Amino acid sequence: MLKKLFGYLSHDIGIDLGTANTLVYVKGKGIVINEPSVVAINKKTGRILAIGKEAKKMVGKTPAHIVATRPLVDGVVSDFEVTEQMLKYFIEKVHKESFTLFPRPRVVVGVPSGVTEVEKKAVIDASISAGAREAYLIEEPMAAAIGVRLPIQDASGNMIVDIGGGTTEVAVISLGGIVSSRSLRIAGDELNENIIQFARDEANLLLGEKTAENIKITIGSAYNLDEKMEMAMRGRDLVTGLPKEVVINDEQVRRALSRSVKILIDNIKATIEETPPEIIADIMTSGIVLVGGGGMLRGLDKLISEQTKMPVRIADDPLTAVARGAGIVLEDIEKLQEVLLSMGNEKTPD
Repeated sequence: MLKKLFGYLSHDIGIDLGTANTLVYVKGKGIVINEPSVVAINKKTGRILAIGKEAKKMVGKTPAHIVATRPLVDGVVSDFEVTEQMLKYFIEKVHKESFTLFPRPRVVVGVPSGVTEVEKKAVIDASISAGAREAYLIEEPMAAAIGVRLPIQDASGNMIVDIGGGTTEVAVISLGGIVSSRSLRIAGDELNENIIQFARDEANLLLGEKTAENIKITIGSAYNLDEKMEMAMRGRDLVTGLPKEVVINDEQVRRALSRSVKILIDNIKATIEETPPEIIADIMTSGIVLVGGGGMLRGLDKLISEQTKMPVRIADDPLTAVARGAGIVLEDIEKLQEVLLSMGNEKTPD
């Protein structure tokens, strides 16, 4: 009885709990929150100072006693208590307008396909501690495929590559299940790290994470560009310790990213090699779909297509695919129960 009452008063939500960003989908409303997965903590008092956008502004600019941290590493919970606080903040933010005193929503959370039972349990426990009355898990590639409206329950093969902040998920899906998949720890954050390493090795320049990400977004590419691009990178000279500015071009950034991009493509090829030939025939027609922020790297679709001999397309609104998929599952959770992870139907007692 109580659960039904809480159901009427709460908004069921789908969460893409990403390493870089957390997106929240509210049943009947669509995506209402898209904020960085960053929490700022005062180490002296243990108090949380800011979550999301406000905390992201503090990254790299805090005094010694304040730490702006990411509670998720490689798409899984690394700091349970901080993740719980972050989830609580997002759940309460969703319910602010409806004046619900004790929000107890049903929650569907997207997790990487390679997570262990312990990692699954950590997400479930964090969700329930944060106020969810029921918590379900869905694998991110499955959620992304549902989010971009691929016919996952048909007897035809679909291939999706989700390049997020901490992980890249490669999956072939047919008849509502994952036929073959790969989950690797090379994604957007690793590409930023490649640029930082390049600046250190080639120009004796120490770059910040935000600067590296800005370079990747502005002039980063995986394939030769028609038009040359360049921009200034600013940081600290490792020799003199003083500020320094160096101009970098798209070819240098491409060289910096090439090793990670190659590993990415090798894993896509390996997944295709494990796929039954009948399904490969389907994918050759339907193509590979790219989602996630990393999938928007210039020319990556062209390079993957060249290397795999298959058509590749970037999904519409690739950043929100997982959250939209989690939301679609929420809208019809009984019909789509089979796509949820087995451990994901743990519930709180009445």
